[in-house]
Amino acid sequence: MFVNTFCRRIHCSQSRGQPLDRVILWRVLFIMALCLISNINAQIRYSVPEEMKKGSLIGNIAHDLGLDVQRLRSGRARIVSGDSTEYVELKTDKGILVVKERIDREQLCAETTPCSFTFEIILDNPMELHHVTVEILDVNDHSPTFPKDEINLEISESATHGARFLLGSADDPDVGVNALQNYMMSLNDYFILKQHTRPDGVKYAEMVLQKPLDREQHPRLSLILTAVDGGNPQRSGKIKIEVNVLDANDNAPVFNQSVYRATIEENSPKRTYITTVNASDADSGMYSLISYSFANLKGNINNVFEIDEKTGIITLTGMLDYEKAKKYEISIEAKDQGGLGNAAKVIVDLIDVNDNAPFISVMSFSSPVTEDATVGTTIAIFSVKDLDAGDNGHVECTIDRNTPFKLQSSLRNYYTLVTDAALDRERVAEYNITITATDSGSPALSSQKTLNLKVSDVNDNPPRFHKTVYTAYVIENNSPGLSIFTLSAQDDDWNQNARISYLLDETTVGGSPVSSFISVNADSGVVHALRGFDYEQMKSFSVCVKAQDGGSPPLSTNVTLDIIIQDQNDNAPQVLYPVQTGGSVVAEIVPRAADVGYLVTKVVAVDVDSGQNAWLSYKLQKATDRALFEVGLQNGEIRTVRQVTDKDAVKQKLTVVVEDNGQPSRSAVVSINVAVADSFPEVLSEFTDFTHEKQYNDNLTFYLVLALAAVSFLFITCVFVIISVKIYRWRQSRFLYQSNLPVIPYYPPHYADTGVTGTLPHGYNYEVCMTTDSRKSDCKFSTLGGQSVLVVDPSFTETMQRATKENKFLEDPELQEMQKPPNSDWRFPPNQRPGPSGAGVRPDEAGAGPGVIAGTGPWPNPPTEAEQLQALMAAANASEATATLGPRYNLQYGPEYRQNVYIPGSTATLTANPQQQVPQQALPPPQALPPAEVPKAAQTPASKKKPTKKDKK
Repeated sequence: MFVNTFCRRIHCSQSRGQPLDRVILWRVLFIMALCLISNINAQIRYSVPEEMKKGSLIGNIAHDLGLDVQRLRSGRARIVSGDSTEYVELKTDKGILVVKERIDREQLCAETTPCSFTFEIILDNPMELHHVTVEILDVNDHSPTFPKDEINLEISESATHGARFLLGSADDPDVGVNALQNYMMSLNDYFILKQHTRPDGVKYAEMVLQKPLDREQHPRLSLILTAVDGGNPQRSGKIKIEVNVLDANDNAPVFNQSVYRATIEENSPKRTYITTVNASDADSGMYSLISYSFANLKGNINNVFEIDEKTGIITLTGMLDYEKAKKYEISIEAKDQGGLGNAAKVIVDLIDVNDNAPFISVMSFSSPVTEDATVGTTIAIFSVKDLDAGDNGHVECTIDRNTPFKLQSSLRNYYTLVTDAALDRERVAEYNITITATDSGSPALSSQKTLNLKVSDVNDNPPRFHKTVYTAYVIENNSPGLSIFTLSAQDDDWNQNARISYLLDETTVGGSPVSSFISVNADSGVVHALRGFDYEQMKSFSVCVKAQDGGSPPLSTNVTLDIIIQDQNDNAPQVLYPVQTGGSVVAEIVPRAADVGYLVTKVVAVDVDSGQNAWLSYKLQKATDRALFEVGLQNGEIRTVRQVTDKDAVKQKLTVVVEDNGQPSRSAVVSINVAVADSFPEVLSEFTDFTHEKQYNDNLTFYLVLALAAVSFLFITCVFVIISVKIYRWRQSRFLYQSNLPVIPYYPPHYADTGVTGTLPHGYNYEVCMTTDSRKSDCKFSTLGGQSVLVVDPSFTETMQRATKENKFLEDPELQEMQKPPNSDWRFPPNQRPGPSGAGVRPDEAGAGPGVIAGTGPWPNPPTEAEQLQALMAAANASEATATLGPRYNLQYGPEYRQNVYIPGSTATLTANPQQQVPQQALPPPQALPPAEVPKAAQTPASKKKPTKKDKK
């Protein structure tokens, strides 16, 4: 856009504080420049007189630029460039320019007119550049001066009318009207004064002879020459002219040319030859001798050049600087001895030499710059100057191409450094931008300026973890407050933007807030455990931790921390079987016919720990006879090592240690009572010697009371049900007896043994009434099941009721017919019998047709005495075994029970073998069934008595 810029020119004349009458304070509008430049550039011009006092007003820059004072403050307005900054000062609080130092126009510009200096005013946010020119107006502060105090002339009395005598010129540093204007000479009868102006504007004076001189009358004349300027007040300078009247001198010296030209390079050494002037005089004798001299010493010519008075050779005596003066015009005067003279001019042109390197002046530099600065953001504004001329002063600026910056130039010798690509502080935090200014001279000169630009950080990088999931391991039973892990994240940003805080995400673990388990230090990321962990309750859990930086707005990253709880060997093995009770004795029975490797029992134990801490090993710690039994190291099976003999004691007590593989290891001890006998009397005689130990666990009191109440309720219910069933069966039997219907014996299925590894291979029903903690308990046998039930008292004497019933049974032939001899398989040990223990042959193998109903075959084999004893002990401890069994069972420690299921505290073995299960069918009508042959019971030592008549009845 076009910007109309008004320049204000102000003339303020001031001379030592006195009023100015002839100088009018005026203001004019300066030239309105229409320039096709950016709206952030403007040019303004002021005119001020020299020698103004410090602090004097130059102009209202804010008003002239159309800016308010607040804009100058916010934009940090300042003056830059050049050497002119020492003369002016910007008052941003008032928006005015004032004089900073005294300005001497003659010292600043010498004879150059107009005299001015320029500077720039820079504003930021947004960037603005304004050019200001201040013109210095001359004040008449110098008087004309002559190079000498006195002029001596020797004039012959024969000098003709109109003869001219040069008086030279006076020097006045002022310019314009304040410069030298006139010459005046004191009144006399012989000479008049004439004034001339040379092409360079220098005014000089000469005397013209109007009346012949008479040496005899006036041999000597004294005149005063006055030089006057045009200032107000007027200043003047005087010189004294002394004229000595001589004899006749008819011819004045004449130069062979009026103008001499010479060229010389600047910086030439002293005594360099410039040129030679030559003048001749037609007179002879002493009047033909000519002397040469500089007619004027303006501009300190005498300090730069020298002329030989006799030869007219001009040589260099000072330093030449093309940048200060491009040429010199020297007036040469030739005089003879008679006082006649002539003048000529010597013009010395200087040749520029590339002796000045470009100068870089930074006017504005914005550092640091944010890394999110858009492309084209202004970083710096600078100017370049070269005092040389022509190609030597033509400057080109360049920067390194490997930087994301470029140079733009809208004005001559003014450059703007802008961004050319996006900045990234994380990649490059600072740049050293080297600006190179090179001129076009030969050889070329250059200069460099380095700008250190720092890139300020912007929160553009979130915290970063090396992994997305971390795993921490902590051993259980740790102390609260333990440091279990340290999270560490990195943020590529800087300072506050890189300050990371670690926050625990509020989630739940098992229904409890995760903050109740662990805590995370917000500054260091250290994870602490707030409680002790139990591997058996919790093996692992995951938490989410957020790493958040301190930027605005903050950035965050989530990471998952998996906390794995490692097992510690803090649980001893638990023995599931055999069950250890406090008030009763359980014994395993080993028949004396047991072979080597006979399975006595199996110790089943578990360890709630895991890994090596749960690897169990079984060792036989104590034994009555170590040579008879051994324990499997891995499976806990107790087997016989040798054949059982009659010499072996009936009572064998084994102590088995179950030990885990932890460090340190933990163990549990179980005591097992083994009875080596084939009959109950042998075993019962030894039972009284077992010690009864009481172990009370106060922690289980509540559960024991609850179990007792439940068992009592079940017992009463069972008694009521049994009585009801008995009454119902009795009434049914009475009904069948009176109806004379054939009685079909039917027996419910029993437990079946699936192998030969059980300790009691036959199944029977028992009714036991016994107190567990009394040595005088009464045991009564019920008639249900025949002789399958054995009841003894602590003294091992049978009750009278049982003996009477047994005698009746033996003496009654009718009852004996109902019980046939036992199966011949009873002679074999349980592990050699075909099929399940106590079961008869399958109906299809016995020759029965497909219509035969299962359950109507022969009676099962009677139990042995050892089996009866073991059943007795198992029934007495059934309730206690149920209470001591724990709810947990490790499957890896029971591989031998994939087919057989042992019920702790019971002598029965349940099987899932479908081949041994015969589906039962509905009974056919009674008349269709053949009479079943009931096997007779095997004779025991107690049944060898002859039945009496009383028993028969």
